[in-house]
Amino acid sequence: MSDIIDVQTSEEKAEGLKAWGWVSYLLHLVVALGAVIPGAQPGAALLIIALLIDLVKRDESVGTWQASHFAWRIRTVLWAGVLYIVTAPLWLLFFFPGWIAWGLISIWFLYRIVRGMVAMNKGQALDA
Repeated sequence: MSDIIDVQTSEEKAEGLKAWGWVSYLLHLVVALGAVIPGAQPGAALLIIALLIDLVKRDESVGTWQASHFAWRIRTVLWAGVLYIVTAPLWLLFFFPGWIAWGLISIWFLYRIVRGMVAMNKGQALDA
């Protein structure tokens, strides 16, 4: 009987976190689209807000399928940040390779956000 109560609590918790997940995914999506569409940079503030939401709510998601989504978004932002920093010298040395590298990183970022949104819409956890 207590297992059933724990499962229901876990499912209720996951559903409650879903609204925060959508807010975070939508903020990430705006940033990702801005990175892919030239001249449409919404700024890093939205990305920081989304990352803060994920970091603050991550502990509440432990034990639910939502935990994979919080980890997915955090990892996506951290990897994109590292990749942007590593490829930044390309902009200083050669404009075209820098543009290509950042374009590919931005498309990868957009792909990860859309993939996460689709999985969350289906109520599915994400793989690492």
